[in-house]
Amino acid sequence: MKTLSPEQQRRRWLVIGIVALAYVLSFFQRFAPAGIAQDLASSFQTSATSLGVLAATYFYVYTLMQVPTGILADTFGPRRILALGGIVGGLGSFLFGLAPTLDLALVGRTMVGLGVSVTFIAMLKLIAVWFEEERFATMVGVCMLVGNLGSVLAGAPLSALAQVSGWRGVFVGVGALSLVLGILCWLIVRDSPESSAGAARPRVDRTVVLGSLWSVLKNRDTWPAALVNTGMSGSFFTFAGLWATPYLMQVHGLARAVAATHLSLWFGGFAIGCFFIGTLSDRLGRRKPVLIVASHLYAATWLLLFSCTPLPLTLSYIVFALFGLATAGFSLTWACAKEVNPPLLSGMSTSVANMGGFMAGALLQPLVGWVMDLGWQGELFGGARFYDLATWRSGMLVITVAATLGAASCWWVRETRCRNIWKSG
Repeated sequence: MKTLSPEQQRRRWLVIGIVALAYVLSFFQRFAPAGIAQDLASSFQTSATSLGVLAATYFYVYTLMQVPTGILADTFGPRRILALGGIVGGLGSFLFGLAPTLDLALVGRTMVGLGVSVTFIAMLKLIAVWFEEERFATMVGVCMLVGNLGSVLAGAPLSALAQVSGWRGVFVGVGALSLVLGILCWLIVRDSPESSAGAARPRVDRTVVLGSLWSVLKNRDTWPAALVNTGMSGSFFTFAGLWATPYLMQVHGLARAVAATHLSLWFGGFAIGCFFIGTLSDRLGRRKPVLIVASHLYAATWLLLFSCTPLPLTLSYIVFALFGLATAGFSLTWACAKEVNPPLLSGMSTSVANMGGFMAGALLQPLVGWVMDLGWQGELFGGARFYDLATWRSGMLVITVAATLGAASCWWVRETRCRNIWKSG
């Protein structure tokens, strides 16, 4: 990468700052259903299966958009798709917050997923273009640290605010903020240092695009990272995105505020972990050992959750904070995929690695709900379904298996020593 001018160095921090704020909203929308799961169940009088479908709708469209987003980021550039995504996501949040029926809420949630689905891959593309290669994992960690403020806000703060002012107003406000950020992306974000200086964007060749995507897909070294991401982030999105608060309330008898605090600690640990794991990996010059340790600690914690063993409150808080640190291990999968593919295809390679986790979230959220509905004894609490311990264990088993498979896949990841090792031919 050529040396940036002082003006370009200032510009890159402004670009990344705006996109990181958009990423905060993406994380908030991803995990918000967990903080208001009881409210949604009561508002729409829905079963666990339907609630799982409502939450997973975000993941369905997010999954479908990962590869197209990578292609769009590598061809049309991040700026255009970020601006359009902000507008679509904002309108979807308005509809979700105002929806009188479950069907309209599903449409709104779908639009939210479509709008925010472009944010992360566009952010990775901008980091790859604006920053030095050896700083990639560190910068991803910094942006994840900032972005995870959204997941922290989706825990205890959202739960408390929803009880005071109602959950609908929150999403209307978030929709307005999304529109503002979309406009800022269009006005300020630039696709590369060259484009900030007025360079023209080359025309898109469809044949070249499809050939480039195929080269990423047929690369065997791409898939271990994608499988790790599938198991780890898929289980994370499934549980933290919907079932964590009901699990803590119904299995461990915690008050809603205490359960939401657990969720915020998990997200906070995840945010901090993303920064430190990325930085640690870059400084060690190794990816695989760090990924193996983090993923296996993550799987071990899932075995504890599956057992439904009660813990003293203080120890429970500590476990969830450490759980967040281990969860952050999957953030290295994007670097692992990027560094075994052509540098110009960083958008496509990271999107392929990222797709599995969202696909798993889309499939597992309703699957867990369906498994739990099979064991439901007809008991209600606060207008929502209440599940016994055996039923919760059945649902948790599904998620635990996914997390374990993700950890096992780490052993096939190729070590890159924090540099691009792709060679043509």
